[in-house]
Amino acid sequence: LKLQFLYLIACNHPSTMSHRKFEQPRHGNLGFLPRKRCRHVRGRIRAFPKDDEAQKPHLTAFMAYKAGMTLIVRDLERPGSKMHKKEICEPVTIVDCPEICVVGLVGYKPTVRGL
Repeated sequence: LKLQFLYLIACNHPSTMSHRKFEQPRHGNLGFLPRKRCRHVRGRIRAFPKDDEAQKPHLTAFMAYKAGMTLIVRDLERPGSKMHKKEICEPVTIVDCPEICVVGLVGYKPTVRGL
């Protein structure tokens, strides 16, 4: 009984424990903190392409959301490569584009006071 007690004390000694880094590693990226719901359901378009006046009026941007990622298996078409005409596995991003309903148009014209 006394030997078992000494064995338990020796096994639970702090010098035999590993570092927390290895025992309980982080779960997830700190760049995504704080983890909470967004305040706005819709995102916003932050950049538009440069306007070309030679073209007719057209759609310049639309909403899309990154829905997730997955893997696909496809045949590689790269002549000269060792993997030519062989199957490879690649990561792909799934983008969700909701239906667009036009509710209004805004037109601008240059004046002496600005656009």
